[in-house]
Parts: sequence; structure tokens; C-alpha cells
Amino acid sequence: MKQMQGLDATFVALERANAPLHVGSIIIYDPSTAPGGFVRFKDILSFIESRISLAPSMRQRMVKVPFGIDYPYWIEDPDFDLEYHVRHIALPKPGDWRQLCIQAARVFSRPLDLNRPPWELMIVEGLDNVKGVPKGSYAMLSKVHHAGIDGVSGVELMQALNTLAPDTPPPDHPDEWKPDNMPNQLGLFAKGYVRAWTNPLRQFNAARNSIPGLYKASKSFVKGEFDFEAVIKAPRTRFNGSVSAHRTIDACTFDLTSIKQIRVLSEGSKVNDVMLAIVGGALRKYLGAKGELGTDTLVAMAPISVRDESEKNTQGNQVSAMVAPLGTHLESAADRFKYVHEETVKSKNLTNALGARQMADMSKVTPALFLGLGSRLYTELGIANRMKPVFNTVVTNVPGPPIPIYSAGARMVNMFGNLCLLDGMALGHVIHSYVDKVTVCFTACRNALPDPGFYAECMQESFEELLEATSGVEASDVEAPSKKKSKMRKPSKKSTTIRKAKVKVAANTETPAV
Repeated sequence: MKQMQGLDATFVALERANAPLHVGSIIIYDPSTAPGGFVRFKDILSFIESRISLAPSMRQRMVKVPFGIDYPYWIEDPDFDLEYHVRHIALPKPGDWRQLCIQAARVFSRPLDLNRPPWELMIVEGLDNVKGVPKGSYAMLSKVHHAGIDGVSGVELMQALNTLAPDTPPPDHPDEWKPDNMPNQLGLFAKGYVRAWTNPLRQFNAARNSIPGLYKASKSFVKGEFDFEAVIKAPRTRFNGSVSAHRTIDACTFDLTSIKQIRVLSEGSKVNDVMLAIVGGALRKYLGAKGELGTDTLVAMAPISVRDESEKNTQGNQVSAMVAPLGTHLESAADRFKYVHEETVKSKNLTNALGARQMADMSKVTPALFLGLGSRLYTELGIANRMKPVFNTVVTNVPGPPIPIYSAGARMVNMFGNLCLLDGMALGHVIHSYVDKVTVCFTACRNALPDPGFYAECMQESFEELLEATSGVEASDVEAPSKKKSKMRKPSKKSTTIRKAKVKVAANTETPAV
């Protein structure tokens, strides 16, 4: 039995019917590489069962402490049933991208059963009409509660459920897993009562550890190394109110080489800066088409992993965050990219000064009772509709494998991430890299973004504008500094024209450019 950390417990406390706190993914597999050229559902079940010992969290369920007096615990589920967690459906014809996004949004909208290990896999067959995807492919829709996983530990879970070759044999070590007995609720309450009295000491130690970072940040602020103006002026948008229980999902796929090419617009920039600029351009176009674009830049929250080597393969969240202005107030794509790069450098300096690790540790000592009460009041009083937002959306970057991987012998074709939403944050983006591709998948409240296909078009247009801006720009700092400068090739003249926005309460109508 292991107790949750503060941030993990926060995700449990914030769980609501309209805002289930799970993350997930849409992963597409081509079964032609499997033995015999096909994969049956029972083959997938057998594959997961043979490797489940590599992912201990898959057989752990949470147990809450009476009256919420202390953080919940993880135990080995005495009633674990693999077939409850892995399910199977098929798309009707024609089996296109739009249908898959609709199904994914419906599955993702439903809360997980927190009386069981909080994860589900849905195998979706019938993907016969998705551009760039081999006919006969299937998708795996995953949902995992955020209390037990962050972006980095999610990648490690993916490694447990995938192999480097289609014919990799099962692990040769025996599965020594043993279920736990359900803990005594009276004993949990007594232990939580004692911890509640000792919590002020833990809070004092966490605050003491943060003093050097606060001093360093204050000193740098006086010197003008940080810029809080963009954060203070973060405008209220349609994405910053209470969320409904319904979701929309869509995605775009970009060539990694083209993404790296855009980096020539600002020396020293990273791929993450490019993706933030693409999101910023998409939001500018979308809100502009709705007549809701203001004069101040929108701001994104970007999670940062603070997980070190000693915490590899451990459960839970080890994350901090930084704020990243998106430059939505700038019309020029090149100017927007330079602005985003400059602002992310400043934000990283601030996060480094405060100490990302210390910021994450502060969340571990929040009193459980205050955490539960505060989360309920935040939702029931509709505080998100009244307070000024600190950020407008979330953009999280999760690196994927640079080589092809396989599940039950089927080759992964592409992967798209889904992000949980909560009141005050009705739009989130997950960036995934895989081999030579980069995907941006967004999850949104249906009330805030009823036309995901149009927003996907805005994102594609934003990417093309950035790529076009590199025409004639010399590559002085793409992969590594080089003494010899080379000219970049000109991008295609082809460009997507953004149609006049008509708000349609419908799901995606476009396919991603794979």
C-alpha cells in the first residue's frame, strides 16, 4: 500500500462528472506486420496479459480515506479483471478519421470507475478510410486517470505495452504479483488524523526549501530578466469558463523535418517553440474568425517534468509548469515565432530561478481537507467564470520513440494525445513526436469549441504560414551550429484557405495530414 502525493491527490479531489481527470491517447496500428498479417482481439488481450507485470500501476486501484482527511492510497486490486479494462468495438463504414474522432470524444467524455484500477483501453476496428493509414488498421483509445500518470510516466507505460520488434517474445521472468486485502477504513482514518497534525511541519520544511529560489527570482526580477506583463494581461476567452461533460477531439500531423526547418526564424529556438507558435497562430485565426480576438496575447501553461533517474518507472506526477505567451496579438507569423521564443526563454529563467523541483514539492504538503473543500467550492460556485485567467490553454510536449514500435506484432502508425479538462481550462493540446512525425491533438469542451474541424484547419494554416516565412532564410542554427551556412529549400506554394466561420455543433470534418 502506497500513499498518493499531493498533486496526485489534487487530481482525485478535482474529479467531477463534467470534468473527469483522466488523460489518454489515440494510437493507430497496422496489423500487416504481425504474424499471419492480422491481429485478433484475443491476441491483444494475451499480449497485454503477458507484459502487464512491466506496468505495476495497471493492477492498482485507489482507496480513499474516510471524510477525505488524508490523501488516498494505492493498493494491488484484489478484484482485478483484465477483460473489464480492455474493450472492443468497430466503426461503421466508411471508417474515416471523422468517425474515429467522434468515437474517441465519446469514450473520453465518460468518467472512469474509481473503484477499479483507473484505466481503460478501447480497441477500434474498421479504420478503412483514414488518409495515410493502411487499410485494415485498428486504433487503441486509452484512458488513464491523471492521479497515477504524467506525461513521462505515460511514455514508460507505453514502453511496457509495446515492443521494439514485431516478434519480441514475452518477458521470461515469472509474474509474482499478489493482490492486497482491502485496508481497514478505521485504521486509515486514524493514520490520516495523525498525519493532519504533523502536516504543518512538512509545510514548513517545503517553504524553507523554496526560500533560495524566491530570493533568486526576486533578484532577477529587479534586474529585468523576467517579464510578467503578458501573464498579468492574459485575456478572458471562450476557453476559460466552466466546462460541460461533452468533448470534441481532432489533430494535425506535421513532418518533423519541416518543423525543424521553421527554427531558422529565431536563432537558438527549439521544436517546442515552433509548436507553441503554431498553436498561437491557430488560436489567433480561430478567435479572429469568431470576432473574439483581443489586443493582448493569449498565454499557455506548459507542464515541465521534474522526474529524475531515481524516479523512473514510478507512479504518479512529478511535474511543475511554466507560462508561455503565444503571440496571438501579432499578425506576422515570423514575428510571432520570435516573440514566442523570447518569452519562453524568460519563462524558463523564472522557473529555473524558483526551482521547478521545489515548486512541485510544495504541492505535496497541501492539507487534504482543504484540498477537497477548495475543489468543491471552485466548481459549485462557478469561480472559473468570475476570476481572471492566469493562462488560456495548456500545451504539453510528450516525446515519443524515434523508431517504429509494435504492439501484439502490429506496427504503430501514429499517436495522438488527449488531455483532461477542468473548469477554467476548456482547451488543451498534446504534442507527440514519433519517428519522423509530430502530432498536435487537441481536446476541447464541446460548448467552447463545437467545430474542431475548423480549428484543425486554422492550425494547418498557421503551420504553413510559418513554413512559408522560412523562404530565403539561411539555416544558421537548426540542428547544431555550423560554420557553413546553407540555404533552406522553398516550401510549397499550396496553402489552405480558411473559410468564414459558421459555428456548427458537429465533430471534426477533416482528416489529419499524415
